[in-house]
Amino acid sequence: MRGREHPSMPSGAAILLYGKRITLRPLTGNDWEQWAEVRARNDEWLKPWEPMRPVNLLDPTRDRDAFAARCAARERDRQMGIGYGFGLFVGGHLAGEVNLNGIVRGAQQGGTIGYWIDQAEAGHRYVAEGVAVVLRFAFEQLHLHRVEICIVPRNHNSRRVMEVLNIREEGVALRYLEINGAWEDHVRYGITTEEWLARQTELTATWLG
Repeated sequence: MRGREHPSMPSGAAILLYGKRITLRPLTGNDWEQWAEVRARNDEWLKPWEPMRPVNLLDPTRDRDAFAARCAARERDRQMGIGYGFGLFVGGHLAGEVNLNGIVRGAQQGGTIGYWIDQAEAGHRYVAEGVAVVLRFAFEQLHLHRVEICIVPRNHNSRRVMEVLNIREEGVALRYLEINGAWEDHVRYGITTEEWLARQTELTATWLG
């Protein structure tokens, strides 16, 4: 697992990650009904903070096959070691997702975390717990050196997650990503493996048990 070029998880290995209150696992086609209900109910809540779906792609909240294709694409990313997508479950119910994307090996050894939460579950710090779980996975199992989280400046709910976890703010990337049809600035937050090791005891006691 410490090879620098491609220490990805074994093909076909089931990944289950645990915090104190939440479970993270890859979504499968069997999750479609629950995922579609949560996403459809939260459409207005999430739309301002996500990229627009290309008009030529089917909506996975309405089409089971489109969701299955989404799951298959994430499984391919996992097998290639370039991305790991996780459903966030609370008490067995889907509450959101926390994803580790854009993994680059070589000299960089880094990736980016993104997340969303059901509005009905917001305010309980489940996302903060999920991010802590994924950080442990990134640093201790994938042996990445750096993870970053990029957030639209006015998305105060997402930025609050970074404040709760005390993740270092690095600055603003201008017009960094297309979000809801506009090129939006993003505040960049970063944490390195050295910072993780320095805070490992604290973060584990607070979020991981």
